[in-house]
Amino acid sequence: MKNRLDPAAEARALLRQHGDLAPCQAVITHQFDVIQSRTQAVIGLATLALTITGFSGPRMAASSLLARYTMILGLVWVLVAILIALRGALQIRWLTQIEGDSPEATLTAMIDYRDRKTRRFSQSLVSLAVGLSFYVTSVLAYMATGR
Repeated sequence: MKNRLDPAAEARALLRQHGDLAPCQAVITHQFDVIQSRTQAVIGLATLALTITGFSGPRMAASSLLARYTMILGLVWVLVAILIALRGALQIRWLTQIEGDSPEATLTAMIDYRDRKTRRFSQSLVSLAVGLSFYVTSVLAYMATGR
């Protein structure tokens, strides 16, 4: 497997492959669509966890200290995931607002922007996974009490 290209090398490779900025921008646009849809899935899962907690959370939290504190930690991490997604991956800046001195510089700036959004998505996903892990621990603690 080859090493990951830095943004400038990726921009050069895309321009060699597609010949012009417009088709390269279409590739980057598609990648933004992927980030957008996956971030929406993270928010959907987080919302589901918050909704379920609204119905069963008080009963689970009352079952034991472990259940209570792991639920609190889970909810905090899920909320962090949502905030990262809203502030990072879902924040809008149009690709047409990005301009460089050359097609390669413009494309490099677009790739940098895509990479920042990708990192925010990854951070949001990790936060959600940590939050859901705590939440599942809370559910298991609740089930272990037999209530």
